[in-house]
Amino acid sequence: MTTKDTEPAPLVGRVAFEEWDFEGLSERHAGKAEANDYRLRARRKLLTMAKEVAKRAKPLGLALDVRTSVHNPTTFNGMRVRRLWSYATRAKAEKARLKKTIGADLAKDLDSAYRNAYLCCAVEPDALEVSLRVHPDAWFDGQNLVKRIKADGLRPWLELLNELDGFYLRLHDWKGEWRCGSIEPEQLEEYLRHYTPGEHRLAVERRWPAPPGMREPVLADQVPEAMVEESLRLIPLYRYLAWSKESDHLFG
Repeated sequence: MTTKDTEPAPLVGRVAFEEWDFEGLSERHAGKAEANDYRLRARRKLLTMAKEVAKRAKPLGLALDVRTSVHNPTTFNGMRVRRLWSYATRAKAEKARLKKTIGADLAKDLDSAYRNAYLCCAVEPDALEVSLRVHPDAWFDGQNLVKRIKADGLRPWLELLNELDGFYLRLHDWKGEWRCGSIEPEQLEEYLRHYTPGEHRLAVERRWPAPPGMREPVLADQVPEAMVEESLRLIPLYRYLAWSKESDHLFG
């Protein structure tokens, strides 16, 4: 998100997806300012969902701040909006604690949401997505995971992943995927041989297809709530890998 962009207001009341939430991101409309109002409404839906995730995470002992991506064509997105998403990531107090740990120079851009591990709800022209993502620029979270696995062994991470049936573990832009619920230790060992924090993106994601002409299932009233619930399923994995006071393996 750019510094000039400000968060819109979340929606009040019913939140359900509509055709134009997808059409506004299509090849035909992605670069058109005329579709900004449609994309803004979709963005507000994602913000509403992210706030609900943060609200329900708080009683579980996890404080999250939320943001959303830019809905209008800018140089930041190549003048085309092909994807909208919400971030739910570490709260301000936890960012301040992390800055003290890694130093001001390394943490100078920490306020950018994608520089932290984050829970994501997203809309694309032909799909919906819920995911946990670690961007290459969130190298400290990736490094925290790698060091924690070295300390704890592979089993705890494997068990957390295999509790997430319906999700897939992915590595950067590779075509391969690891299906959660049936991942074998050897597959995770292979994954870790290739994953390098700071170079590769780590993602655990679940997607719902929404191609043109076949979107009726994702337009159902219950879908946003289902996405919120799926996001909450990712919290144990988030707490395991993301650096925090309770999971501090960066320099140990």
